[in-house]
Amino acid sequence: LYGIGRHLATWVGDVGRAQALEQGVEVEITDTQEPAGDLIVHYGVVKRGTMWHEMTMQLDIDTSRREAIRKNHTATHLLHAALRQILGEHVKQAGSLVAPDRLRFDFTHFARLSERELDRIESLVNEQIWSNTPLQVVTMDLDSAISWGALALFGEKYGEEVRTIEIQGFSKELCGGTHVRGTGEIGFFTVTYEAGIGSGVRRIEALTGPGAYMHVKHNSRILSDVRQALRAQPDEEVDKLQRLAAQQRE
Repeated sequence: LYGIGRHLATWVGDVGRAQALEQGVEVEITDTQEPAGDLIVHYGVVKRGTMWHEMTMQLDIDTSRREAIRKNHTATHLLHAALRQILGEHVKQAGSLVAPDRLRFDFTHFARLSERELDRIESLVNEQIWSNTPLQVVTMDLDSAISWGALALFGEKYGEEVRTIEIQGFSKELCGGTHVRGTGEIGFFTVTYEAGIGSGVRRIEALTGPGAYMHVKHNSRILSDVRQALRAQPDEEVDKLQRLAAQQRE
């Protein structure tokens, strides 16, 4: 089960299938959620056969989807730490979405981020990815975790025992979700969107791994098309566009 806060995050659950082969039963699992306590509810559609109470079934998870979510979840921790390091410790998480295809992170901040700040944040996250730091997962009581320096989310409800995810020397947060084994598994991180969504709250959207690569390739193709239309050499595109705009104004 995925998510980084019951109240602040949008939870994204596993999908896959459940099977009882001998009885000829197959169920497509479309979502998994934890509405209360330790009970995980599986939502699905019976594709074949008939289910009955206490039937033993084999669960098969969509592993490629889970791996994509792991990348985006760990990248969210890296992004949170990078924002606090570059913008200041006043930055607090105000919401998030960790999905297979993207991540979204809402945070408290008083001003629009400059291009230089966004570049520094993106570079810092990628430096941590390329260092391939192993993640340390430690379970302890809440007071010990806070004393150890783990970041707890304001408004979040924690039990007496908590799980802490540490990226050594960079990030330490209380978290019950799934993560990569080392930061290098994320591959690559790129910011695609930044804007204000309310008073003192801003939003960043980003991509990791293959999604980030495809985004960069898409933008590269657009730039190549612009270059050809302008009949410009590399790095001459902006100058040619500015001259063309001036001619149009005249």
